[in-house]
Amino acid sequence: MSSRDLILARVRRALAGVPDAGITRAYRGPSAAPGEIRLYEERVRDYRAVVHVVDEAGVAGRVARSLAGRGARRIVVPGGFPPRWFAAEGVEAVADDPPLSAADLDAVDGVVTTCAVAIAETGTIVLDTGPGQGRRALTLVPDYHLCVVRAAQIVAAVPDAVARLDPARPLTWISGPSATSDIELNRVEGVHGPRTLEVLIVR
Repeated sequence: MSSRDLILARVRRALAGVPDAGITRAYRGPSAAPGEIRLYEERVRDYRAVVHVVDEAGVAGRVARSLAGRGARRIVVPGGFPPRWFAAEGVEAVADDPPLSAADLDAVDGVVTTCAVAIAETGTIVLDTGPGQGRRALTLVPDYHLCVVRAAQIVAAVPDAVARLDPARPLTWISGPSATSDIELNRVEGVHGPRTLEVLIVR
């Protein structure tokens, strides 16, 4: 018997014969309301992310201009990222197959991904390693992350996002560039992830 089983057995013995108690849960649940693009854009900007709103036809051009603006030459492109969105001339699309080492990821100029869902109320992006998102390390090691968010992926609030996500998948929740503060509240960016987050919202 494991320690876990032993502890649970003791709890069950202690609670034997005790009637079930009703627990009132007044948590906010998911709603049917769609997420507002304008609110999401505003909240993402509050986190010091660079934000663009474009039509579907403008995605490839915006991605190319963003990469050119950073002088990017080598960008990780996860499997499942729509090829029509990556047409940047002079930029090498680096595949993560076989998986790149941490040193390899540190040597690239950034990563482009899609996302699983985005939250308007908090300006958060959630990745679940699905198509176009890649494994978690891809968005934590490179110093630049360009994420394409479709309007249909924007939900109103956290409960709406949780309702859409599979809790069995590894989830990465991103609210702006990586940042932390010391005891004097001096902000330092890029400690645990990219210093630059660029979000492309597709209407």
